Amino acid sequence: MGNLVFDESVILLNVKGETKETVLENIARNLVDKGLVKESFISAILKRESEFATGLPTAGVSVAIPHTDVEHVNQATISVAVLEHPVNFVIMGDDSETTPVQLIFMLAMDEAHSQLTLLQKLMKIFQDEQTLSALVKETNKSNIKNLLEEKLDLRAFEGGER
Repeated sequence: MGNLVFDESVILLNVKGETKETVLENIARNLVDKGLVKESFISAILKRESEFATGLPTAGVSVAIPHTDVEHVNQATISVAVLEHPVNFVIMGDDSETTPVQLIFMLAMDEAHSQLTLLQKLMKIFQDEQTLSALVKETNKSNIKNLLEEKLDLRAFEGGER
């Protein structure tokens, strides 16, 4: 796996949108504009979210982890978005329920096994109510970047697994 791109340009604050589709499109468009993903990433992420919901009713702040297939990705990245107002996402594994998501981790991985490793690390953060609350309240992108780099041990993704 090449280097993972994770900097302030993929951290979005006060993202506006009334629906999950609008919010996902805004986040994905930022990745397309940066050349990190292909134009097809936007429709692929929307399609996958409609088929396999990624909303998680985590402690304190609900999150979503939209992702799609590796062929839509140019460069591995994680985009983190804090929404201005929570937006309902269907709960992963329960199509009849929704949860008000305020924090989105959009994954664009260029190798399937990297995505699995990252999801496992993210699950640890999702069980940490203090970290989730801190992320939603934080207004400085550098602080969010530093906190997540530490919590996710992102250095492990740079230049291959350790």
